[in-house]
Amino acid sequence: MASHSLAAGSQGAAENARTLDLPVAGMTCAACATRIEKVLNRLPGVAATVNLATEKAHVTLEGGQADADAVIGSIRKAGFQVPDADLELAIAGMSCAACATRLEKVLNRLPGVQASVSFASERASLRYTPGLSTVEGVKAAVARAGFEAHETSTAQREQERDRQKRAWNAELRRFCIAALLSLPLLAQMPVMFGAGWGGEGHYDIVPRWLQLILATPVQFWIGARFYRGAFSAVRGGGANMDVLVALGTSMAYFYSLVVTLGGWHGLHVYFEASATIITLVLLGKLLEARAKARTGAALDALLRLQPRRAWVERDGAVVEVPVDSLQPGDEFILRPGDAVPVDGVVVSGRSAVNEAMLTGESLPVDKQADDEVYAAALNGEGVLRCRATGVGAATLLAGIIRLVEQAQGSKAPVQRLADRISAIFVPVVVGIALLTFIGWWLYAGDFSQALINAVAVLVIACPCALGLATPTAIMVGTGQGARAGMLVKNAAALELAERISVLAVDKTGTLTEGAPRVVDVRPAEGRTRDGLLALAAALERTSSHPIAQAILAAAEGVTMPTDELRDVRAVGGRGIEGRLGAQRVLVGSPAFLEERAIALPAAEVAALAARGQTLVAVAVDGACAGVIGVADRLRPDSAAAVRRLRELGLRVVMLTGDHEATARAIAAEAGVEEWQANVLPGDKAAAVEALKHGGERVGMAGDGINDAPALVAADVSFAVGVGADIAVEAADITLVRNSLAGVADAISLSRATLRRIRLNLFFAFIYNVVGIPLAVLGLLNPVIAGAAMAMSSVSVVSNSLLLRRWRPRA
Repeated sequence: MASHSLAAGSQGAAENARTLDLPVAGMTCAACATRIEKVLNRLPGVAATVNLATEKAHVTLEGGQADADAVIGSIRKAGFQVPDADLELAIAGMSCAACATRLEKVLNRLPGVQASVSFASERASLRYTPGLSTVEGVKAAVARAGFEAHETSTAQREQERDRQKRAWNAELRRFCIAALLSLPLLAQMPVMFGAGWGGEGHYDIVPRWLQLILATPVQFWIGARFYRGAFSAVRGGGANMDVLVALGTSMAYFYSLVVTLGGWHGLHVYFEASATIITLVLLGKLLEARAKARTGAALDALLRLQPRRAWVERDGAVVEVPVDSLQPGDEFILRPGDAVPVDGVVVSGRSAVNEAMLTGESLPVDKQADDEVYAAALNGEGVLRCRATGVGAATLLAGIIRLVEQAQGSKAPVQRLADRISAIFVPVVVGIALLTFIGWWLYAGDFSQALINAVAVLVIACPCALGLATPTAIMVGTGQGARAGMLVKNAAALELAERISVLAVDKTGTLTEGAPRVVDVRPAEGRTRDGLLALAAALERTSSHPIAQAILAAAEGVTMPTDELRDVRAVGGRGIEGRLGAQRVLVGSPAFLEERAIALPAAEVAALAARGQTLVAVAVDGACAGVIGVADRLRPDSAAAVRRLRELGLRVVMLTGDHEATARAIAAEAGVEEWQANVLPGDKAAAVEALKHGGERVGMAGDGINDAPALVAADVSFAVGVGADIAVEAADITLVRNSLAGVADAISLSRATLRRIRLNLFFAFIYNVVGIPLAVLGLLNPVIAGAAMAMSSVSVVSNSLLLRRWRPRA
């Protein structure tokens, strides 16, 4: 008996046990794994083993004494990470914004899951903690909510598009059948209008038994999707458009069924209303689906750019191989007219490459040895031999696609209102319909009229347009931006870009070309030009700063000092110092030397600075050895870009670490009226914060590298000309093309998108604000209400599609 009890207890404990397989990041050796094991096994009810090779912790939780959050917290407290994973799912079966809101709540209730569901793109974007939740568990939750989920990848996207196409064709067939069955019923409508909706009369052009036969398959076969959707919504504790359609058409159908079977010929039947409403809603869904497919056309175009084949040399012969087989370091050949298969560097050859599909720049770019080429760009007339540097998900094109998908799946702040309304919309409408029914029955004493007015309330109201208003415009806007070489990280950034009133602009690499060169060398008395360059280059060869590289390039061919270099110390944003043999050498900005009480030739410093040159002063043993002038040419389109930004109503402020006279000269050349000089990289964030005083919305445009703190401090940040470094985490909007004009284009696109969103929200609200009161007052028949509901979503999506006309200014 005791042994039986013990066995039963063991079985119960086993049944209560729960296992987790958690990824662990940050382990460097077996000691790390051992330490994590000890930490976890000290928790009550936890048995853990940690595998260094797989970087996973296998954890068993027994008897409910510990939970997964405690386990993850202990791992993190020990100095390691349980990294989150991202998941993108295509969702099938959503009928309106209320479905997306309900599914989002369901997914966010899963342990360790943060989810955002877009009705417009039919996508769910999730970040989850592996171990707490799994892909299978997420899919199961979606299925329990009454929808279907499919993972998305390049291959799966093709399958998803095929599935959507088949589903659309099936819906089209069902609509055609519904239209054919409903058409004879429409012959009743002139009679209904003549007698008045809900009035008495017995003028039946189509026999009632035939009306019943025609309406029944429309109601229960064609309309089955509405019943399934309504059942799933109600079972999940919510309500959606399907509930309104199913409820409204069922009321009309079953009332008509009872009247027909009861033989009450003095009362109207409304078979034509129930069948026609279903047919019109299906038509609206078809038009909406076709229009929504066009909102993602830009992303589909990007996906189609990736070549599937590449030419490589094998055993002396040029052969064609799948792109997937290329690895970093492999060499491939670009023939005239070929699309670049992967990112790479030119090894040999010369040609012009069209990168318009990635950067928005219409003119081909000349390429020769050591130049970079990007996947999907088109080669011109020459032949190039290239070495692969980025393949698969590591290409510029893949990065662009990821950012576009990320932006299209995100939600703009303006959408929050629509989401809140969508969440309560259907229950409120059902309540209004119920009150309408009771009110009209009490007022007119006519059950039939009360019923039909309540049906009109149910079918005119639709949360779909509300749910589509913002995301469809965001999808089209971000797609147009990607075509023009502007990559928006999220919808919030696109919305905020419209509101900025001040734009802070970094000078080097943003206003200027970012490729400085030495243009003037002024040695002190007793020193030579080559000697001054050699001194400066001896210290600058330890730096990767663009100005250091310019000095090293100018010193090529100059005899370098042979003395030992030691005690080298860089002072961020100011200069560098060290010992060269017995001499103490300083190289840096004039301010760097002046801080150390080293006198500089004032006349020469002023003369070089007035020409817009960046000054590099050199001192040896406390005495000035000379001044080097470095010029970074203004980009050809910077002045025009600044003018355009000012036309858009923005204050443009240049931030630079240069000498005051140099900053003044560059600002004058660029047409910038406000500027701040001697601003170190670390101080730019504070300068951006200062510009925010008075409630100003401040944008920051920089090169995305040393401007990261300032980019983070800004309300909206623009990383200009980052090339293959596509995932600049600090920037909200990444401009692939090296041009400040892209910032003006991004603000123009943002304003155009927000105009569409506001107009969409107006359309969405006006249909309901006007339609529902008309239906309540009995001034709207159900068929017209159904048509209006169907067209509300179509009008919103069509308005968003007008954004496709937007083009960046040439």
